Amino acid sequence: MVEWTDFERATIQDIFSKLEYEVVGPKALARCLVVYPWTQRYFGNFGNLYNAAAITGNPMVAKHGTTILHGLDRAVKNMDDIKNTYTELSVLHSEKLHVDPDNFKLLADCLTIVVAAQMGKAFTGEMQAAFQKFLAVVVTSLGRQYH
Repeated sequence: MVEWTDFERATIQDIFSKLEYEVVGPKALARCLVVYPWTQRYFGNFGNLYNAAAITGNPMVAKHGTTILHGLDRAVKNMDDIKNTYTELSVLHSEKLHVDPDNFKLLADCLTIVVAAQMGKAFTGEMQAAFQKFLAVVVTSLGRQYH
């Protein structure tokens, strides 16, 4: 079980309350697909992913990026039980979709970059530490079924 400080809880809730999901989600997923092109293999039905412009302009990438970000809401609302909150998604990604669990970490890193760019100087080191701790717990929970 993860221990959260009051600062961490408040910071995570504050960050997510300020995010533009329809902007941040698509940017984070697109960044992941561009920077780590091997992650594209899970999105074969998304059509043209041949270059950065095609990826960033792809409506299916945008929609899925938004879906992913909204999926993180579940963790924000259940910070004391993130593992169980993501049990079904872990099973889906491991047993049906066969997603490499390392990709969750890559996406989390890309999300951190996009959030930092959106928040600018307001995204302090202390905020980043809380955000990355939160994402690490989510990544671990999503990868739980693989172990």
